Amino acid sequence: MNEISFDNNWEQLGKYPIVTEHDIVKIRQLVRHHAKEARMGIVEQTRITTAVSELFRNMFNYAEGGDVLIERGNIDGKNALIVTCIDQGPGIEDLELAMSDGYTSGMGMGYGLPGTKRLVDRFEIQSEKDKGTIVRVMKWR
Repeated sequence: MNEISFDNNWEQLGKYPIVTEHDIVKIRQLVRHHAKEARMGIVEQTRITTAVSELFRNMFNYAEGGDVLIERGNIDGKNALIVTCIDQGPGIEDLELAMSDGYTSGMGMGYGLPGTKRLVDRFEIQSEKDKGTIVRVMKWR
């Protein structure tokens, strides 16, 4: 897995904390709004919104929240919406297992990380036990 870099020239659209269930709904709506502004079709809007819903729920359930960074930028010549989820939770003990199809902790929405990965164009994850997890998803039109 590659180290997730924050050294880029993407345009930051906002950084938001997830502390409550209401934050999940509010930030999910912001992601949909930015996807629409990026002129994504309804299918792409739904995919990115579903993907981040799972990630936000995981952050809330497992790490007691975290921060969401929403950006837009050029990825391999494509206009992309980039959503990065950062938490200081317990980390993912077995990342390989968590990324395998069929794995569930029983707490998420049921898509899991592999399902989230399939909904987006690029998926990056970095996790360290007792330090937290960073997940970045990218969707382009």
